[in-house]
Amino acid sequence: FIARGAHLQALREQGLRVKSIQGDFTVSPVQATDDPAQVGRADLILVAVKAWQIPEVALAIEPLMGPGTAVVPLQNGLEAASQLAEVLGEAAVLGGLCTIFSYIEAPGCIEHIGMEPTVTIGERDRVVRPRTDTIRQCLAEAGIVAQAAADINVPLWEKFLVLRWGIIGAVSRAPAGVLRSLPQLREMIDQAGREVLDVAQAHGVPLSRDMLQRNMELLEGLPPQATTSLQRDVMAGHPSEVDAQAGALVRLGQRVNVPTPLHTFLFHALLPLELKARGELQFSD
Repeated sequence: FIARGAHLQALREQGLRVKSIQGDFTVSPVQATDDPAQVGRADLILVAVKAWQIPEVALAIEPLMGPGTAVVPLQNGLEAASQLAEVLGEAAVLGGLCTIFSYIEAPGCIEHIGMEPTVTIGERDRVVRPRTDTIRQCLAEAGIVAQAAADINVPLWEKFLVLRWGIIGAVSRAPAGVLRSLPQLREMIDQAGREVLDVAQAHGVPLSRDMLQRNMELLEGLPPQATTSLQRDVMAGHPSEVDAQAGALVRLGQRVNVPTPLHTFLFHALLPLELKARGELQFSD
């Protein structure tokens, strides 16, 4: 593990603890450091930081890179892979995502509260390469539900469709049970979903309209108290992924002249809190 601060200390002292609806476990002992240069070249790098940390992390990854190193980002949003590729090279970076509802309970301790944890990977240029299946098999042998996508853009955008709950939840301060029960919020979720579909289709990503209904079924199946990581970060006054989520859709919509009025409103509504969390703006709550 590459970690910092309290997480690094906890990993070294007690390993990685996971509290899960599928059963608790601890990975111990673990190898952990805050200096990638100590590790040497890696075969596979899973990038699991927040989306807004990618530019900094991309530079830190360079000492780990060898001729055949594969880099798989697992961030929310749509821009992490391209940001990594700008620094590490197009050939090294795959597309990737994970599906899970979890949060950091304490340093070195993760709580998994919903969904089957799954990792999906795929080549960004849609060219079939042996490394994709090799990585999938490696993850599967470690007990991770893993799958390879012929076109990684499709599952990336499908997950992006899910992320709109968190943006609306961050503005409304409402958990999943409230989001799905209030007609006004359900309408906002539906409108945000239509914006995502319109932008995706304008970018040539074939998302079907029935994804909206299937997506709502996922929301119905969550625990009533469930919230997304973006929502929790905003409510805690921490830097969040609002730019990588709402901001990204606004930017991607502008590139193809597709209006995104609700995402624009949500992004702008959260922007003062985001700038405050980053120390770029000061005001009293």
